[in-house]
Amino acid sequence: MRLLRLAFVAGMAATLTACGGTSTTPTNTGSLQVMLKDSPFDDARAVLVTFTQVSAHLSGADFQTLAFADDASSRTCDLKKLTDAQDVLGVGPLPSGHYTELRLQVSSARLYFDNPSAGAACAPAMEAPGGASAVVTIPSGDVRLNREFDVMAGGSTSILLDFDGDRSILQTGAGGYMMTPVISIVSVQ
Repeated sequence: MRLLRLAFVAGMAATLTACGGTSTTPTNTGSLQVMLKDSPFDDARAVLVTFTQVSAHLSGADFQTLAFADDASSRTCDLKKLTDAQDVLGVGPLPSGHYTELRLQVSSARLYFDNPSAGAACAPAMEAPGGASAVVTIPSGDVRLNREFDVMAGGSTSILLDFDGDRSILQTGAGGYMMTPVISIVSVQ
């Protein structure tokens, strides 16, 4: 009988411990926000660039994918609208820790010579402006930015990127356009 009472008391203590109160375990995630601005390509009225992934390399681990704003699968930005402004490229939780690199995937770009785009500077999708346009060939859509930063548990880190349109887009001898993205990290806060 005595063993039965001890077992009952131990079981009740375990149940009360498991069910009682709130957890005080610290979170192992922080928040990262990647903002984009532009030094524009002067020869066009709109420069639509579509990004398909934003990721950051966690030291000692793999790349961690950052969600696009609005939980979209891609994000298109009109670089011309980011000359005097900035917009969110990606935002969300990431494991806390030390990061060594930021990587962007650029899938497409197009120049529009006659009309500016309508709407926001960045969105999950954008309507193309009318008029003359040109496809921009992107030999390597993988842009790696080697700048270390930390994401603190429970904290928020913000990175501002500058996409340099004039240095990124070049007219080829055949009258076409080619993009080798030149993106720099302006600030990490």
